[in-house]
Amino acid sequence: MLKDPSKKYRPFPPVALPNRQWPNRVITQAPRWCSVDLRDGNQALAVPMNVSQKLELFSTLVKCGFKEIEVGFPSASNTEFTFNRRLIEEQRAPEDVWLQVLVQAREELIERTVESLIGAKKAIIHLYNSTSPAQRRVVFGKSPAEIKAVAVQGAQWIKDRLPRLKGTEVLLQYSPESFSATEHEFAKEVSEAVMAVWQPTPQRPMILNLPDTVEVAMPNVYADQIEWMCQNIKHRDSLIISLHTHNDRSTGVAATELGLLAGADRVEGTLFGNGERTGNLDIVIVAMNLYMHGIDPKLDFSDLNAIRDVYERCTGMTVPERQPYGGELVFTAFSGSHQDAIKKGLAERERGGPAHWDVPYLTIDPTDIGREYREVIRVNSQSGKGGVAYLLETEFGILLPKDMQREFGPIANDAVDELGREVSGTELKAMFWREYIERTSPWKLGTFRTNSENGRVLCNASLFRNDNQFVVSGEGNGPLAALVHGIAQADGPRFEITNYSEHALGSGEGAAAIAYIQIKSAGGQSRWGAGVDTNIELASVRAVLSALNRS
Repeated sequence: MLKDPSKKYRPFPPVALPNRQWPNRVITQAPRWCSVDLRDGNQALAVPMNVSQKLELFSTLVKCGFKEIEVGFPSASNTEFTFNRRLIEEQRAPEDVWLQVLVQAREELIERTVESLIGAKKAIIHLYNSTSPAQRRVVFGKSPAEIKAVAVQGAQWIKDRLPRLKGTEVLLQYSPESFSATEHEFAKEVSEAVMAVWQPTPQRPMILNLPDTVEVAMPNVYADQIEWMCQNIKHRDSLIISLHTHNDRSTGVAATELGLLAGADRVEGTLFGNGERTGNLDIVIVAMNLYMHGIDPKLDFSDLNAIRDVYERCTGMTVPERQPYGGELVFTAFSGSHQDAIKKGLAERERGGPAHWDVPYLTIDPTDIGREYREVIRVNSQSGKGGVAYLLETEFGILLPKDMQREFGPIANDAVDELGREVSGTELKAMFWREYIERTSPWKLGTFRTNSENGRVLCNASLFRNDNQFVVSGEGNGPLAALVHGIAQADGPRFEITNYSEHALGSGEGAAAIAYIQIKSAGGQSRWGAGVDTNIELASVRAVLSALNRS
């Protein structure tokens, strides 16, 4: 890297827009959406999709609710042309879905493109040509006037062929490609020249797509460019202003959202941001950002995992684990403090908390997009007692008392740290069983019987201490009190029970019960124990012995 990058690079000039309005605006409704997965996304793949893959992804896009889908570049290859014809001839596109096709301002390409659309119900013909100074100089070697002439001629070739699409509702779209790197005055001039050919009206508008083809500035500059065009272009009421952002500076989402504030009506993008270089706009993110602010995005991502599966299968791409909303780990907390806050937030909702979603660390309810709460908290060496307790409760119905969570959490954490990886709920349960339930040394239960006399409970028990029989007889106001008294009377350890809770593990007559007991020794040391049995009284006795075995 250069010590003085200013010798090689320069900042992008700002737009003179002293009375900009977009910073004070609020988005209140969803834009029109157009998926470009099958064209812009497809051309970015090392191995482009075949027809069957494109058909599957098209069907998924329709199910998501997209009403405008750029299905390809039919003049580019036989595969693209064949796919377009199959959509039309096999009537795969619902009547309310527009098939959008892209074409350069070249007559033979426009001819082939129009041919591919014959018989379509609704079609968007998307004409483009590059307009930026670098493209004019390096790629085309043309002056601004010559570049404008290319756009005008392309628009006219399309207009001349529209009678061939009798019975098709046609919407025309123009993109001054590399708009964000083009002088805004010239972008306006070229766009108005195309408008002069197509003659849009408020009743029959055209789409003016203003792409951030390569991110060359901060997103606020793109918003200024959009607002400047909306303010200054002729016949704004006859235009659908569309955005198409890329992600070179990793601000494609921000540029789109600010562009909507600046007056745009429509957004083009792809599922999960697949596209050239660093990708297109991730349309899922913008839609779900609206959703989390209470705005209906008009797209259905209620089973985002299934959509991700189709996307990955058809494109061969992988959605990153941290991709907002779509990634595997975006709703997952490993941190102990995060887990504790999420657990408490979800518990508050179960108790009938605030009407609006307000759970720490979760921007939306994961279940709204088909994720499960058990995915939210996962345990590794960074986790704490809250995460451990949450998994045991949600996966196995083991409701650890809070004080017991404080004891078992560090024990589990040390075991996970030694493993050096994430652990499953099943592994955590096994750790808990080994630490508490399966502790049978030095104390082990033989038999335990009770009966009542004059309001007092008498117990007779046969215990084993280091495999030696230990006979206990005691009395108290309950079975456990009688057991504690009997152990002391037989010169066993002296202790008291300081905490007790129990619950069923499952339902039905054969369901087991689990008991949790905390004891305090004569020396003041406290330990928890746990026991499981189909008899709740025996589960409690086993819990006492578990605590003794851990003392």
